[in-house]
Amino acid sequence: MKKKYSVENILKDSNYVKIVEYFINHEEFQKRKSIPHHGDISVFEHSLQVSYLAYKVAKRMKADQIIAALGGLFHDFYEESWQSPTKKRPFFKKHGFVHAKAACLNAEKHFPEYLNKKTKNCIARHMFPLNPIPPIYVEGWIVTIVDKYISMEIFKDPSKLPSYIGIKQKQKELKYE
Repeated sequence: MKKKYSVENILKDSNYVKIVEYFINHEEFQKRKSIPHHGDISVFEHSLQVSYLAYKVAKRMKADQIIAALGGLFHDFYEESWQSPTKKRPFFKKHGFVHAKAACLNAEKHFPEYLNKKTKNCIARHMFPLNPIPPIYVEGWIVTIVDKYISMEIFKDPSKLPSYIGIKQKQKELKYE
């Protein structure tokens, strides 16, 4: 993602940090630093980027900035790397179709007192249209669109696209002469 959305730059916005500081410093959220996301970043970094940009868009649209920030922060709050599944799954049980619900359940498990119906809706429905039911609140649409926008970075390196969508490629054998 662009330099202005680096973790370092995001954390310079004190108003945003007041909203998310407790969560990003929580040990459960810190675990996401070791879970790879699309490209060369972690789930932690991706979630922070989505959260911050959703917060900024919500602010500009006069929507609920806290809902957008938390919805973005927890939208990918799953527990293991999806690029290395431990078992083979049917197509519609693959990560893109199921992780939004898993992320919502996980956020509810660790931060139940901070989630309301709007925040849960942002998290659970952010994968529309892969999940067939769209968000019903403007903040959910903001998180959904911002997540897609940020995830478009993968198109800068088309060779990574197969792994991005969950297709394993055979390693090319290096030949030395």
